[in-house]
Amino acid sequence: SSGRYAHVTEFHNHGKTVLMIKPNTFMNLSGKAINYWLQAENISKEHLLVITDDLALPYGTIRLRSKGSDGGHNGLKSITESLASAEYCRMRFGIGNEFSKGKQVDYVLGKWSEEEMKIMPEKLTLSHEIIKSFVAHGITKTMNDFNNK
Repeated sequence: SSGRYAHVTEFHNHGKTVLMIKPNTFMNLSGKAINYWLQAENISKEHLLVITDDLALPYGTIRLRSKGSDGGHNGLKSITESLASAEYCRMRFGIGNEFSKGKQVDYVLGKWSEEEMKIMPEKLTLSHEIIKSFVAHGITKTMNDFNNK
């Protein structure tokens, strides 16, 4: 459903309620939506997992970090500014960088290739397992279990 600054849904995992938001702000204002929902639902940033695409990672590569720089990603930059901290967990989903100069927006918002679509179900299943692990066990165990897979 639509909520303030984001589309919102929730599910339950290991007896915990998981709130998922997809900001409906511009990407460079994502932090406003995240900050609002963390405060509205009284969620500590230790329980926040930001999921983002990443041009710097090869397509389908998934990396977890407990903190870090924004790496030039405007959404992460906004979140870091809104939280006044880069100490929040993130899951980066590699989309590669196979685009011509000046065509980044078209690439990011474009369609997946047939080859990319073939491995997408496997990567979505892996992403789902990572999210469930984060909710149940936290970032350290999840990074140990899933990074480099």
